[in-house]
Amino acid sequence: MYKRILVATDGSKLSQQAISHALGLADVTGADVVALKVVPRYPQTYFEGGVALAAAEVARIEKQWQEEAMKAVNAVKDAGQKLEVKVKPITVKSDTVSDAIISAAKRNKCDLIVMASHGRRGIKRLLLGSETQQVLTHSHIPVLVLR
Repeated sequence: MYKRILVATDGSKLSQQAISHALGLADVTGADVVALKVVPRYPQTYFEGGVALAAAEVARIEKQWQEEAMKAVNAVKDAGQKLEVKVKPITVKSDTVSDAIISAAKRNKCDLIVMASHGRRGIKRLLLGSETQQVLTHSHIPVLVLR
């Protein structure tokens, strides 16, 4: 049924459920898994009164974020090995998580995207947005959403 499943993680407990489901589905169908963590770019502030950091400090922070992201996707790979599921761990640097997820799924020829939704409603959703909703709206690849 599925040959390659992309599972997006943000390191949260909720995304762990998505990982478990993706690995279980891959185990049953014989699919490979692509584990993805999107790493943000450090925000550059141009507002008056904003604190600008030195380039070296920004680089240090971004390196730390990248290392944490690699730990998250390598943990998925380790979990996949226990089930004998092949997992390709990748990270992508992007300011737009939903676009990065869709692009990574296309680039890796995935036929399913698995991700979690925090289920925010009302003002929280308006203020925080919903990356899951954006992926659902713009992806031409099927999306499995877990809550």
